[in-house]
Amino acid sequence: MSAPRTGLLAGLLLAATTAAQAPSMQIFFGNRPKEEKEYKVARWGPRGLPSPGYAFLAAKVVTMEGDPIEDGVVLTRNGTIEAVGRRSQVRVPDGYEVRDCGDAWIVPGIVDLHCHIAANGFDLNDTVHPTNPEFRTLDLITLQHPQIQRALAGGVSTVLYIPGSGSNMGGFGTLTKTHGDPREALVRFPGSLKIAQAGNPERRTGDLGMSRMGMNQGLRFTLQRGYEYHLAWERFDQGKGPKPEARADLEYLRGLFRHEYPVSVHTQIYQVVLQTFRQLRLEFGLWTFIDHGTFDAYRMSEFAAEIGVPICAGPRAYYFDPAASRFVGIMQGWFAEGMKGWRANQRGVGVDGIAVNTDSPVVPQEQITVQCAMGVRLGLPDVVGMRAMTLNPARIVGIDHRVGSLAPGKDADLGIWSGDPIDPRSHVITMVVNGRIAYVRDPERPLW
Repeated sequence: MSAPRTGLLAGLLLAATTAAQAPSMQIFFGNRPKEEKEYKVARWGPRGLPSPGYAFLAAKVVTMEGDPIEDGVVLTRNGTIEAVGRRSQVRVPDGYEVRDCGDAWIVPGIVDLHCHIAANGFDLNDTVHPTNPEFRTLDLITLQHPQIQRALAGGVSTVLYIPGSGSNMGGFGTLTKTHGDPREALVRFPGSLKIAQAGNPERRTGDLGMSRMGMNQGLRFTLQRGYEYHLAWERFDQGKGPKPEARADLEYLRGLFRHEYPVSVHTQIYQVVLQTFRQLRLEFGLWTFIDHGTFDAYRMSEFAAEIGVPICAGPRAYYFDPAASRFVGIMQGWFAEGMKGWRANQRGVGVDGIAVNTDSPVVPQEQITVQCAMGVRLGLPDVVGMRAMTLNPARIVGIDHRVGSLAPGKDADLGIWSGDPIDPRSHVITMVVNGRIAYVRDPERPLW
């Protein structure tokens, strides 16, 4: 019988041992620009938004960049974190409002890379063609509606709002905070290109490409056009060719080949995940990550690690393996080892290669911590579960210089929890987004 779960501190010890045994992976970012000012196609949202000076005091501060800080303090002002440390070591400046959170935990705002609820509607599956690179979610975002407000109350501060999976290439998603004016809440657009491989797109819509083979060829045609458009602009920028005619349907594909943002792929069973690896990552050289990655796809864990494709798993947290007649924790399978019934176990993607998503509203956004708890129940170490909701998804999508951990200079996105967020008995007391108090739990509500 395994030892009982005793919270994050005990999980740190377990995870340290596990992580040391599991090889780490290098995510493939291609030639991603090093600084925001070097991006030519993507647009970054504002930073340093006006907000009061706060000193948040708590029994535990989980930074995700080191050990938890007991009896900690986080200083925030003008949208950013100014200092993090022990109360005895951080001086609170004059004029800052001190908010003593008692026995609470302060953790980074949660990042979910598969969200369909950042608008008050579900017009995300227009299927004019099987591939629709001209579509985008940027113009749909509205944050003042019940579903996104519940997400905020559940600790989620940043989401990747993507088109649905009704078509093979649904269009470009948007990285946004869950609170504020949509212009101020913007983190980056495009956030990713949404592609769906098999399953949902296999329907009689669009003009061709209903089968998996047809969809793969349709993707090739569209991506090849985008690549040629990208090369034409690169030649122009280098003074080696004429200025290309602007193409609204191909412009965002240009940024994709500049590695300014990734392709996020709705894909599941291992045969289709294998096709994603071959076509998008290896054939076209794209910065790629898997979302869903469910059923038996974890069998491809070693291949994913070798080519630098991280996994954002969920909302299904388990797979019943008929060969072994047992339940497999999908996150644990990807993290530690995949297993092929006809071969030896495969190494996993390690502590940096696994994240968790909800596919909200398939699973409500605010239940991402429950999805993570299921992953932990089925073998994922606690500390990896915390990373899978915070720092890992931020790194996977290229915004970890802004969000995902608590460190000076990063956005002041804080979740103040009654206890360990992975414990389903815990709840959010206060949410801070861009340094502003975005949600405060009604103290009159019952705890259970």
